[in-house]
Formats: sequence, structure tokens, C-alpha cells
Amino acid sequence: MEWTLLTQEQYVTTLWSGGTTTQLAIAPEGAVYADRDFLWRLSSAKVELPHSDFTPLPDYNRLISIVKGEMELKIGDGERFPLEPLQVCAFDGGVPVESWGQCSDYNLMMRKGACEGCAQGLKMEKESSLTWSAPVFAPQAHKKLTLAIYCAQGDVTVGGVTAQEGQMLLCREATQEWVELKTQNGAALMCAAIYYG
Repeated sequence: MEWTLLTQEQYVTTLWSGGTTTQLAIAPEGAVYADRDFLWRLSSAKVELPHSDFTPLPDYNRLISIVKGEMELKIGDGERFPLEPLQVCAFDGGVPVESWGQCSDYNLMMRKGACEGCAQGLKMEKESSLTWSAPVFAPQAHKKLTLAIYCAQGDVTVGGVTAQEGQMLLCREATQEWVELKTQNGAALMCAAIYYG
């Protein structure tokens, strides 16, 4: 599998009402988030306001986690609850969502009916390795697979390519659903698998 290292120079950062959002990757390549016609999008936002409302995205399912700071969420008519670091919360992008707290988060948006996926937070100790396996949906509706490993802290090496804090390793056409992860200094990671096609 071919892994691409994505760094700050490749990312696209934009302003929103609560801070900044950095687009880590989008599909298809070259798609524009504002057009709302993308297949999936990975991003990391800096939430600088103590209280904010999420942008409605009724055509997308969303996964969110925090990588730094603190956040509490209220989804629709549900109760307000804290989101722990690297914990993943899934919700319908069309449902109103409020957040409290200042943090850096991690987002995966996926077009309904066109793709599905998962995200998982991992912590690794110094000079360690592990095999991460993406969950397989049953029945498998989409046959193609993209894998993404975002390094929130530390360093991680996959397939001979190393990412440092704030960088991401992306394999747009993965041929297997597991990857060998290695770290020298320890790592906090967000691993995502996106099934499509």
C-alpha cells in the first residue's frame, strides 16, 4: 500500500465563527468543502469560543473527537455530556449540535449512502508497535477503502513513512484493513477507515 505524508503545507485552513478549521484531506481530491458535494472530509478545528454551534450538514454523517483541551456536547434534544480525549462521538450532521469548551478536535464527515467508516483513538508507549485493524461492516456495502492515521502527539511510522505531531499518513486506495504502527517517542493517534465505491 502507498502511504502519503500530509503536513501543514498541504492542509487548507479556513476561519469559522468559533475559530479555525484545518482540512487534512478530502475526497475526491480537489473537492471544495463549501460546495457540499464531497464524498468525505477529514479535518481538525480549533474551537476558541467557550460556546459554539456546529454547522448543519444534513447530507453527512459525522464523527468527532478531541485531541487537546476539553469539550462538552449537546446533540439534538439529548443531555449535555463531556467528550473525553480521543473518545469518538458519532452523530447525524443534520441534527443541531452545541459545544462548550476550548479545544482542538478531529472530524470525519461522510456523505450518507455513499460511504461509511469509523475512527478510533489510540495511545502508544515509547518504542512500541501494534497492529491496528479497521472494523469491517457487515454486510459490506462499499468495497473500496481509504485509511488515515493522524498523529495528534508524538510520532508514528507506517510502511516506512513517519508522521510527527500534527501530520497525517493517508492511503487513498488501501488493499488491506490492517496496518503496522510503530513509534519511537510514544504517540496519540486518530485512526480512520473509510469505505466507499
